Amino acid sequence: MLLRKQNKTGGRHASWTLEEIDAGLKEYFKEHGNYPTAHEVDDYEYLPSARSIERSFGGLVNVRKKLKLGTESDFRTGAHSTKRAHTINQRAHKMEQKVYEFLVKRFGIEFVHREYFFTDDHRTRADFFVYDSGKGFCVDVFYPNSRRNMLGCINLKLSKYAGIEHAAYPVIYLQMNEDISEETIARTMANKKRPLPKGQRVMGWQTFQEFCNSRGALKVTIR
Repeated sequence: MLLRKQNKTGGRHASWTLEEIDAGLKEYFKEHGNYPTAHEVDDYEYLPSARSIERSFGGLVNVRKKLKLGTESDFRTGAHSTKRAHTINQRAHKMEQKVYEFLVKRFGIEFVHREYFFTDDHRTRADFFVYDSGKGFCVDVFYPNSRRNMLGCINLKLSKYAGIEHAAYPVIYLQMNEDISEETIARTMANKKRPLPKGQRVMGWQTFQEFCNSRGALKVTIR
């Protein structure tokens, strides 16, 4: 089984064969325990882009059918989709709980509000709003599975938070995938065509903890 690497230098190159794609898919399965989705294909060095597979073979669904990989060919439906949604929901709950416990320990339970509505229509909300000795800050927690996915999530959040670009408090987009380094975050943001509005930042867990530790806890004096 000969593995072929993606050509990242541009220029013309030979089309991928079905056998080469088969080898790449099996290698991915060996590493991850499952076959890749379209976005994961794009980020995997031993497979061509999902767009290339679409042009040459009619898409990933057709390729999986031809190669008879697993019992499901379309990962957007069926048991795979249900299992994936369940896994994502479980992970989201654990991540938010981890952040909540940290914030409560740092600022106090009475100053950490969950599912904070930041618009008057009561339809758009963030995961947390923290009242501190300053003007407070807003936290939106997410778990991207890749740098590409992180960028897509951030673009969605920019639309979600449209209209509060000039908010008096910071808005933190907290990505919780430890495999995405702070350097990757910084590089991605520096190269982003649509920059973040002033006061909005993307942070990893370590930077977020440092940010919180730099903020003063709110102290209320009862007379």
